[in-house]
Amino acid sequence: MPRPNKSVFVSGNFFIIHPGHVRFLRFASECGNRLIVGVHDTQPSVSFPAPHERCEVLRSLGFVDEVVILKDGLEKALCRLKPDIVVKGKEYERTSNPEEALLKHWSGSLLFSSGDSTYSATELLGSSSGPGIAWARPRDYMRRHGIELDRSRRIVASFSDLSVVVIGDLIVDEYVSCEALGMSREDPTVVVSPQQTDRFLGGAGIVAAHAARLGASTKFLSVAGADDVGEWAKHRLNDFGVDAMIVGDDSRPTTLKQRYRVGSKTMLRVSHLRQHEVSKTVADRLKAALLPLIPRTKLLVFADFNYGCLPQELVDSLISSARKSGVTVVADSQSSSQLGDISRFRHVDLLTPTEREARLALRAQSESLPVLGSALLDRAFAKRALVTLGEAGVMVFDRALDGSHLQVDQLPALNRRPVDVSGAGDSMLIVASMALASGSDGFEAAYIGSVASAIQTSRVGNIPITMAEIREAFH
Repeated sequence: MPRPNKSVFVSGNFFIIHPGHVRFLRFASECGNRLIVGVHDTQPSVSFPAPHERCEVLRSLGFVDEVVILKDGLEKALCRLKPDIVVKGKEYERTSNPEEALLKHWSGSLLFSSGDSTYSATELLGSSSGPGIAWARPRDYMRRHGIELDRSRRIVASFSDLSVVVIGDLIVDEYVSCEALGMSREDPTVVVSPQQTDRFLGGAGIVAAHAARLGASTKFLSVAGADDVGEWAKHRLNDFGVDAMIVGDDSRPTTLKQRYRVGSKTMLRVSHLRQHEVSKTVADRLKAALLPLIPRTKLLVFADFNYGCLPQELVDSLISSARKSGVTVVADSQSSSQLGDISRFRHVDLLTPTEREARLALRAQSESLPVLGSALLDRAFAKRALVTLGEAGVMVFDRALDGSHLQVDQLPALNRRPVDVSGAGDSMLIVASMALASGSDGFEAAYIGSVASAIQTSRVGNIPITMAEIREAFH
């Protein structure tokens, strides 16, 4: 049945777009042929997505035609848009609705949805994290290493002076939110109905996006397949201000990791990827594009996910060129199953493995953490390492300037009540690297990186950190 030729308007905060929202918005879209969504210009704390970020998610829904931020309030927006229909939840049917009087001026009507949502986005966020971040202030750690907030603020402020190059595997993360329908009658299979699909930039791409959003001049090099996922990623990188060079590779799709979720549970994960090493032709194109950039670069970051983007010959050549030009070089190598060796990135300024990745590289399962970190630096001829420990924070290993001795200390996690830990390592990697390139030692860089990680874990989704957020954290 064709939809009536009418414009429909709905409004709300939409802090988290849950299945109840999707049902509500789909109902509204079926009431006319053009759906306009108004997003209130509110953000209670940095734990909540900003209005423009919520708009971005709403625009990704195929049945939403326009999204506006209600900067001047709801009434002014209604007078400007003059929708034929305003749709509200069933819970508003017995209350006073100011829209009703306005709609009479242009013969509009007010409808109420079936009200089948049992979710409250504000309650969902609040029950996990409360208002803001539950900060754990590491005063003893800061005192031991002479870390002062004023200096850390100056370091962060200087990020805009950096030129950063990130090279590594491009990944797109896709979350498919589903409604559980029950069990199949034909076979013992759970049946779900997809309600909403959200895509997020991942892998080395989100590392580059963090750097760009924090003010650095950022270039990103990677490979992708000739597909719509790769095109989406290119546009997303451009949205974040990243200058991306993506080399096409017909032998692989753009890496896409899909998660099918019902409520807070992941029912199925599907990974569309190839893990073979890129061809010499592709590697040579990456090398030819990056080598001329190195003399004008302050920081080079390898974000390796072991999907074949960084063959050893390419890595060695780029590190050698960067060392000759005095560029700060940082490497992260995330291991899937038993793949990955962070120690293959030699003669770098900083390595950022998890404890598992460090043990995997050294084939060492029983050594203490201090022995493990020291052995990793020796194996890779590296100056520093941040070994992340999940809820326990990060172990910092930093050699003296003359290389005579090694200092080790543990920095606890700074967010006591994390909401979503995805992306914590990516934010730690790039912000600590930028601090190091801006003059911090390993201990201060770890602290500034941990502040970024605390911000990242305070909200849902792997979303690039802004300079406003990190400045607020230091006040």
